[in-house]
Amino acid sequence: MDLQTFHNFFDCCVGQWISERTYHYLSHQEIERSRTEFTVAPITPDLKQKVLDDNQYGDVDHIDTLPGFRLGFHTVSEKGEEVSQELRLLFVPKLDGDGWLEGDYLRDRAYEEDRPIISHFRYGLSDRELLMTTRYTKVISVDSITLVNPDLRIRRILNYQRPPVDHAPLETVLLAGFGVEQKQP
Repeated sequence: MDLQTFHNFFDCCVGQWISERTYHYLSHQEIERSRTEFTVAPITPDLKQKVLDDNQYGDVDHIDTLPGFRLGFHTVSEKGEEVSQELRLLFVPKLDGDGWLEGDYLRDRAYEEDRPIISHFRYGLSDRELLMTTRYTKVISVDSITLVNPDLRIRRILNYQRPPVDHAPLETVLLAGFGVEQKQP
């Protein structure tokens, strides 16, 4: 499994970023804009192990080589609402295919629900798109980060109503978010 391109993606993500986003709430026909300042920093193998333990994930080989980060952010909506959060996350590659890599994406705290959570990721080695799918209690969130260059990322967030049957097609979009993220010097 060649992880160099995958690791390069995350090397570029480390640092301070500003994101300008637009959210379309399709459930109640509202559009909202927000600005987020966030910082991404690597974490130690001990903190990576804590993320695994928090999720009751089990043993992982070569934990020191896995991409793991502290993500802190502060968001202000155009209405003046503010949200701040800090969490730790870890990516555990499991499969690779023709031009892609996939595995588990673990967080010590989820965005939608205040608990540790294990999600799925898929990374395109040629298009540098990280696609993360999280199955929350009421929604399924599909979050895409495309690295255009080391200082610019494009973000797409789709939240679907969770179907009553697992693995049924995702059809009802509740939220669509789009953003431009620029790294700060």
